[in-house]
Amino acid sequence: MTFVCQQCKHPLQLDSSLVDLSPSTYDMIAASLPPASSSSSRLPHNSEKIGLIPSSAKAPRQPRATKGNPSSPPPRDRDLGRHVQTNRGFGAPNESFVLLQDSIIRNIPSPVPSPTPLQKGSTPKSRQNIPSSTQSPASQEEIQPNPSPLSHHLRSTTRLFNLLSSRTEVDHPLCSECTHILLTNLSRQLEEIKKERDGYIAFEKEVRKEKERDKDSAGKAADAERKIEKLKEEERFAIEQLKAAEDEHAQLENELKGLELEEKALEEEEAEFWRVHNAHQLKAAEQASQLAALRAAYAADSAILEKLERTNVYNDAFCIGHDGVFGTINGLRLGRVPGVPVEWAEINAAWGQTLLLLYTIARKLDFTFENYRLVPMGSFSRIERTTGDKATYELYGSGDLHLGRLLHNRRFDFAMVAFLDCLQQIIDYVKSQDPHVEFPHQILKDKIGEASVKLQFSQEEIWTRALRHVLLAVKILLKWATNGSNG
Repeated sequence: MTFVCQQCKHPLQLDSSLVDLSPSTYDMIAASLPPASSSSSRLPHNSEKIGLIPSSAKAPRQPRATKGNPSSPPPRDRDLGRHVQTNRGFGAPNESFVLLQDSIIRNIPSPVPSPTPLQKGSTPKSRQNIPSSTQSPASQEEIQPNPSPLSHHLRSTTRLFNLLSSRTEVDHPLCSECTHILLTNLSRQLEEIKKERDGYIAFEKEVRKEKERDKDSAGKAADAERKIEKLKEEERFAIEQLKAAEDEHAQLENELKGLELEEKALEEEEAEFWRVHNAHQLKAAEQASQLAALRAAYAADSAILEKLERTNVYNDAFCIGHDGVFGTINGLRLGRVPGVPVEWAEINAAWGQTLLLLYTIARKLDFTFENYRLVPMGSFSRIERTTGDKATYELYGSGDLHLGRLLHNRRFDFAMVAFLDCLQQIIDYVKSQDPHVEFPHQILKDKIGEASVKLQFSQEEIWTRALRHVLLAVKILLKWATNGSNG
């Protein structure tokens, strides 16, 4: 039996001995198929689906030459091999058919009931449009009253293909190549539908999670509202603080401007201060140099003053010492001894220096002698009596041998006794001022240290010793007066 593929229009050769369906088998196949789909839900027509078939599959096959059709070309080797295999009971790999067992074929009844007419519109248009020349003779035998077994097989096959075409979106029969393309498209659609199913499942999970989160967030709404109110309060408080800060900032800006003006004034004052300071520093440096010079001069003058203070003018003016048994003042010997003749001019000069020294000490101590007045006149000094007869006693001698010399020596002795009296008065004054002052020789009338100062009727050695004691007492007075012990 020959059929045409409803997709690529290639002829299909089907052995009639392999196709025979019993009513129970047909009912089982019909029950396993899906219900017939409406025309609105069916896929596009075969003419539209044919575009999905590769160009190699669209090429029409050459019909095989049969005995009834001498004009057709001779059959190809593949068709011959397929026919041989079909006769052996094995289907060709590139053909679509239903393989039935030989037991089914042997049990085909001879009287076949009249075929059940197909429902209107159940046969595809592609089948209706098949030309009569392409239909097999078995299809024409369906209207015969007593069909042969072959027509029964053809009718059963046609019914099966119509049933498949009406229950599916693809017209049948199909060749193996179209079946493979169809399976590929269906597999791709299956993968897409699986992906879409997975997307819906994931979306459903997300929706459920959203619902759970909505349920959880429903309890948090009140907390969120409270937080919002709290944040609003904090915002109002922050705004108030911000306004206070802005006011304070403006106040600080004004204060800053005032401080900048004050800073400029202070900078000017500082610059003026530094100018004055520099001038003062220059002046201070100049004065410091002057002060250093003055201090150096002061140090030198102080050294000189100290030296001068250590220097005793009275010691230089009245240098008292000794020369053997003689007491000396300014190098002048005072006294005479046998064997050492001392000129009376030297003795008189020494007495003049001694009287001047006693007079100077009395003036320094602001002391006034009682009953006497000293008149220092060098080698011709004298002592005047201020009370009584107001006599004058010459404090100098002479070596002339005449009567007048005796009288002169007597006045000379009175002058030396008067000098000793004045010396006693000033010694008493000094002791009254400073009891710690000690004099080695006591004065009693005309004697000092048991030696008389009178020359007449006396030995020269005793007189010389008495004069030496007088110079020692005068030196002690000079030391006390010049050291400031008298205050």
